[in-house]
Amino acid sequence: MKKILLLTAFLFTSGIFLTIQAQPAKAPVKAIKTDRPITKKGEKIFSRIAGKCLIRMEQVALKNSVSGAAIIAFIPGEVTGSWVSKMKVVGTMYTEKSNLLAVASSKAAEMAATLTDSGSGIRKPLTGELGWKGGMIRKVKYGYIVAAFSGGPSEIDLQISKEGLDTLVKYY
Repeated sequence: MKKILLLTAFLFTSGIFLTIQAQPAKAPVKAIKTDRPITKKGEKIFSRIAGKCLIRMEQVALKNSVSGAAIIAFIPGEVTGSWVSKMKVVGTMYTEKSNLLAVASSKAAEMAATLTDSGSGIRKPLTGELGWKGGMIRKVKYGYIVAAFSGGPSEIDLQISKEGLDTLVKYY
């Protein structure tokens, strides 16, 4: 009886093994094609230069004895549907009362929605927007460049953002 059981188990296992081996090989999985390749020229420029912009923003902040958060971003095309961004903390990201990265992000988000500098007053700020000055946006060949800083008075934040923006814009 044991021999029959062992023989049956062997045949059953062999049958499964041979069935698996006889299956045709599956086609390799293809990469999902997106409607907008990440390697577009404007994004390539941004990826190459963004770090320099943040270093320049940091230099201006330190020259003005300001700590905070710097954001630089590229919005491809004519309408905000996506962006590529980089951020740098200069000294500190928050104070006892403020999350400086959140404020800089709010400025950047406002500019992405209005395509005008933050705090422009062209409309009432929406929930999540603060309406504060300190961010700049410029139209370039392949889309828009956004620069925002938070940590100092609005005039200094704006000066820091302008330096980052000017550094990047010249490459477009």
